[in-house]
Amino acid sequence: MSIAIVGAGVGGLTAALSLHAAGRDDILVLEAARELRDVGVGINLPPHAVRELTELGLGDALDGVGVPTKELAYYDPAGQLIWAEPRGLDAGYKWPQYSIHRGTLQRLLADAVRHRLGESSIRIAQRVTGVDAGQGDKILIEAIDQVAERSVSYTADVVIAADGIRSPVRNSLYGSPVPLPSNGWVMYRGVTTSAPFLTGRSMVIIGDETQRVVVYPIADGVLNWLLVRPKDATSQVTELGNWNVPVSTSAIASFVKDYRFDWLDVHRLVASASEAYEYPMADIDPLPRWVFGRCALLGDAAHAMYPFGSNGASQAILDARVLAYELANAANIDDGLRAYEAHRRPVASEVQLANRRQAGDVMARVSTMARRGAHGDAATELQDVERRYKQLAGFDVDALNNRKSWSVSGALPQTA
Repeated sequence: MSIAIVGAGVGGLTAALSLHAAGRDDILVLEAARELRDVGVGINLPPHAVRELTELGLGDALDGVGVPTKELAYYDPAGQLIWAEPRGLDAGYKWPQYSIHRGTLQRLLADAVRHRLGESSIRIAQRVTGVDAGQGDKILIEAIDQVAERSVSYTADVVIAADGIRSPVRNSLYGSPVPLPSNGWVMYRGVTTSAPFLTGRSMVIIGDETQRVVVYPIADGVLNWLLVRPKDATSQVTELGNWNVPVSTSAIASFVKDYRFDWLDVHRLVASASEAYEYPMADIDPLPRWVFGRCALLGDAAHAMYPFGSNGASQAILDARVLAYELANAANIDDGLRAYEAHRRPVASEVQLANRRQAGDVMARVSTMARRGAHGDAATELQDVERRYKQLAGFDVDALNNRKSWSVSGALPQTA
């Protein structure tokens, strides 16, 4: 069975590794970029994602480049603690939670794919424009070779579309572009060389329903930060779905001029960032269908969501593992793809909607309590929200620690 994966992001590369671990070796990853570079900034991998990557033999590699998260703490705009909880191993999980540069994670996954499936398993500069399932038993993949500047085509028995929020494959399967709704907020992201703060492995969320800042370390001496607030006249970007539009930090720093605390100077952090990006918040509505014949959607192509809850990439990793598991255990390809959709689509759809709620009414309720001095009530609300979200997204401590593995082979490689 030949498998083509469109997109060499976190989801697509994890799918390649998962399918290979499940016994498939005829796998080709098609990537539009001319090279795989360390683009973007930080990313969080909660224990449910780390478990899957560990079971793919990447635990030691992750531990060598990721920062194990010790705690998540919420603060009001004045820097007063509302609530904090332990994370990762400190919370009783069998697996850590890591913060890591997205480009570092992508490079780690790409190196593992090339090592296990061969150097030619990832083909770059291939911008896939659509698929045609009407070619007998094979699926025709239409693409543009961006180096040769000409049209090319590929065929495969199965196509996995992991080509992002603006997925051309998904749009071709649906017959038109899937809308990208926005809540009118903008996210600014950057990295800054800085000394550690709090525990040295803390992740903090500071602010209220009008503006929030998230800060956490992604390497020794490197802090990742993101700021979300309603779009205003300073925003220069109108294109939805593009994560990597650079922006000057001067205007962004003015938004947090009062966020100067004895445990973290957020204004200085933002003003001295080495790089920053602007991203108008966007997601997609839960889709009614992920599988079209032998074409399946995965990751952001299937369930792009607001980046709250540290679950965008994690849900793509879960997609990849379940896809490989269901294909390996089904009587045939079609049953396997249908089982994958039945398993993952309802869960991911609920996470999408939960992330919308976290971006809106949850913080409004918590902030209202904090402003009237009811920090204890606000803490109780946050604790309840986090508990329900973990259950929904698949990283409740007991459920994750005791869930059966999605590994197919009993002897997975332990090197990258």
